[in-house]
Amino acid sequence: MGCIFSCFKNPSGQVPLEETTDEPKVYSWDKRDKLNVEDFIIDGKKGETVVKHAGSVNGEQIVVQNCEDCNIYVFDHIATVSVDDCVNCNIFLGPIKSSVFVRDCKQCRLVVACQQFRTRDCFQIDTFLLCGTQPIIESSSRMKFACYRYAYEQLDSQFKKAGLSVYNNNWSNIHDFTPVPGEDANFSFLPLDAKVEDFVPVPQGEELETMKISVSEELSFVPQTWGKRRKPSHESCLVVFFNDGGSSDRAAKFLHMMRSQHPQCVLIQSKEVSMEPDNSRRVFASDSYANAVLQGPVIGLEMNGEGSVAICQAVVLDLMKGTTGLVFSSQSPQSAEEQIEAFYNFADMQMGI
Repeated sequence: MGCIFSCFKNPSGQVPLEETTDEPKVYSWDKRDKLNVEDFIIDGKKGETVVKHAGSVNGEQIVVQNCEDCNIYVFDHIATVSVDDCVNCNIFLGPIKSSVFVRDCKQCRLVVACQQFRTRDCFQIDTFLLCGTQPIIESSSRMKFACYRYAYEQLDSQFKKAGLSVYNNNWSNIHDFTPVPGEDANFSFLPLDAKVEDFVPVPQGEELETMKISVSEELSFVPQTWGKRRKPSHESCLVVFFNDGGSSDRAAKFLHMMRSQHPQCVLIQSKEVSMEPDNSRRVFASDSYANAVLQGPVIGLEMNGEGSVAICQAVVLDLMKGTTGLVFSSQSPQSAEEQIEAFYNFADMQMGI
């Protein structure tokens, strides 16, 4: 850890070698209220419901350990989380800036949004996940995953405080450190019609009602992606929203229009990533977007379904009426295939996936 030093001159122009004072220095952390470590540890609970509300964690670390038959909810942004030696627990964790480490747990259900997700020595864990990097399982079996699906009023601000993007979700891109040759994979995906509330019940209570919790696919704060499942169609389309201060809202509105007007088209994957002009030329085979990418991160969506190229073009045209924003949409199924491969290969390299 480095230190920062500064000096000042006295009226004579000399730099003093030493200053003395009767008042001790006061640092910012001295002014902060002292934290009680026990407030951030959930330990040894049996058959209980534990709820931590917004503002109660405020970006600190959380430890969950030695719990059985519990419902645990943390409705706040968190630094890191470790979950150890838990059995038959339902756990909701608010947006996590760094990592979630699940160890020696069995028959648990999780809803998690984080930058890094890892399990070790776990059995039969079902997880609705948003993960900014590649999720990792190790010495774990019968693990099942689905796309994160949740919403409540404070979730948007909590995602921002945790530095997570709803468009960077690698929930299905699982890496298994310890696969067993000749045997079934240690992980699979939950059914498409799996409901969050059947795994992690929505908590009840007067104070919780004001949060307006929703677990419906339509209202999910995180876009629902198809992931690594087999694509419904051979035709996909790349749609890219360039940053102008409203690109995120525009992308969300586009997805809403596609879902309501063209439910046969599904979102396979999404990425929010920064690009340089040379990158844009390779992806789009054009100089037209070289300046646009300098305005900030772009949001890329892969839509899939019969006729998706023509459908996306029509929806983008309708969406952009009367606006000045810039959106790219593939012109043909053939070019879309190349553009999707180029864009997501670039995005994965940038993000170290």
